[in-house]
Amino acid sequence: MKSLISPHWVRLLKLFLISVALNCTVVGVLLSEVWANSTKQIIQEEKVTLQQSDQRWIEINLTTQRLTAWEGAKPVYAVVISSGKKSTPTLIGVFKIQSKQKLARMKGEDYDVPNVPYAMYYDAGYAIHGAYWHRQFGKPITHGCINVAPDHAKWLYQWASLGTPVVVSK
Repeated sequence: MKSLISPHWVRLLKLFLISVALNCTVVGVLLSEVWANSTKQIIQEEKVTLQQSDQRWIEINLTTQRLTAWEGAKPVYAVVISSGKKSTPTLIGVFKIQSKQKLARMKGEDYDVPNVPYAMYYDAGYAIHGAYWHRQFGKPITHGCINVAPDHAKWLYQWASLGTPVVVSK
């Protein structure tokens, strides 16, 4: 029996599908770059706005593994942190402290840590909190949260209130 689809049409269909795939890849890359640039721009604009105010705010720099507490343009406290590792990264963006717990239990697939001190949640399960179980501050080793030494967590907990902006950048 003779095929109804000629080799010419098969070749044209393959070329069409390849061009669609390449176009989708290019568009995806461009959209990723636009999203990354717009996130960086939003973060930068928020920092400028906060520095021009007298508002309390927290800046987290993932590259330097540093947290700085600000009152407007004046840094009032700075500490070394541990942020999320590559497989469980810390979210980048502008957030606000949504809830606070003096002691929290944090659970995940491969961890269950009771009595986590001075947790300040800024996005769902992401928080700034004390870490008594390690001393590897300055290295990204967490499941996405921002770890600080318990005494620093206490200071931040007492200083920040609900609604305090948290700016996380690379």
